[in-house]
Amino acid sequence: MLPEGTAAPEFTLPGTAMDRDASEMSEYSLADALQRGPVIINFYLFDFHPECTEHMCSLHDLLWFDLDDRVTVFGISTDRSFSHRAFAETEELTFALLSDSDGSVAESYDVFYEEFNGHKRIAKRSAFVVDTDGTIRYAWSTDVPTVQPDFSAVKDALEGLQTVHSDD
Repeated sequence: MLPEGTAAPEFTLPGTAMDRDASEMSEYSLADALQRGPVIINFYLFDFHPECTEHMCSLHDLLWFDLDDRVTVFGISTDRSFSHRAFAETEELTFALLSDSDGSVAESYDVFYEEFNGHKRIAKRSAFVVDTDGTIRYAWSTDVPTVQPDFSAVKDALEGLQTVHSDD
């Protein structure tokens, strides 16, 4: 896992979000999102996996990131955009789900399994907060798929960024 204080690797990935036309797949880039504000990146193993559903729904249920429309949330897995669309619709997720179909983005963040239960190049459950300068300010990852992130620590990291920017 990349440590806090390092530069977040840039990416552009195809994905889907519920605020777009159901037939539309778009490309999302970290650089574009950082122009608006900080980014929360959540890597997860699979759409519809029970633990991943809990993880992504828990993130969705945290209304505090909706209060600041500058914060972008990306859910990233190696599943395809069409699976993401169905997952987002079923779970009523409102943030973008991105397809890292070859695992290269997860690998660049050093949060991937070469093999997991017979599947090659799968993202590990992990969370990052990236500031507008592209620096990782919070990093968390686990090798145990049933472990959920501490979203209060994510919130604290975001609040710390707001404090820094309000002092400028």
